[in-house]
Amino acid sequence: MTLLAVERIKLFTTRSPIWCTLAALAVTIGFAALVAGVDNENPATIASSQFGYGFGLVVIMVMATLAITTEYRFGTIRATFQAVPNRISALLAKTTVVAGFAALVGLVTAFGSVAITKAIKSNADLAINTAFEWRATAGTGLVYAAAAIIAVAVGILIRHSAGAVSLVLIYSQLVESLIALIPKVGDDIQKWMPFYVANRFLTGDPDVTSRAVAEGPPASVTPLSPWGAAAYFVGFALVLLAIALFTANKRDA
Repeated sequence: MTLLAVERIKLFTTRSPIWCTLAALAVTIGFAALVAGVDNENPATIASSQFGYGFGLVVIMVMATLAITTEYRFGTIRATFQAVPNRISALLAKTTVVAGFAALVGLVTAFGSVAITKAIKSNADLAINTAFEWRATAGTGLVYAAAAIIAVAVGILIRHSAGAVSLVLIYSQLVESLIALIPKVGDDIQKWMPFYVANRFLTGDPDVTSRAVAEGPPASVTPLSPWGAAAYFVGFALVLLAIALFTANKRDA
């Protein structure tokens, strides 16, 4: 508990988490408001309210990456490892705090997006009742948390802020999409890319509504079930974190 308290203090005494959180809230809820305000032809749904989910996810991954790389940049990680010789415990505490905070931000952005959509289109039926609707909203917290774990792991492995942030952004925004362009095997490979699979958890098995689920986060055709996709994404994050912890434990700080 002491390690968690220390990491919480370290996280919230820097500016980047605050600015990243505000940016994630603004861009995600803002896009929900934009979609609800400009589209008068289709009824608003839970799926359409989550249109900006991916934009907020990117911002939170940047925040998670900076949470660890700034320690390497300013050398505070050395003091941390001197105070806590068990490096794995210290890094796990940081990862837990960052992932927990990311999950909270994900929940706020998701339900905030529903709320702003309801405020703009008061006649829309935005009750969250079905399994799909709960996954599309509350499930965002789980995806944000796992994505934050991936970002922290990348930060531990690379240790350089610019490099780690660049890798996180390029992979999540470009690589998985470009994979599909590989002749013959691209589509088959993309079906197993982690962020592509995560979208299956949020968009899989949609309810029959008058608005396609594609109006929200990009649909995924991975063969996994929605909860199988969630387990796959979380498993990928934990495996990458394990590799990062092993590496950090073997090399100089």
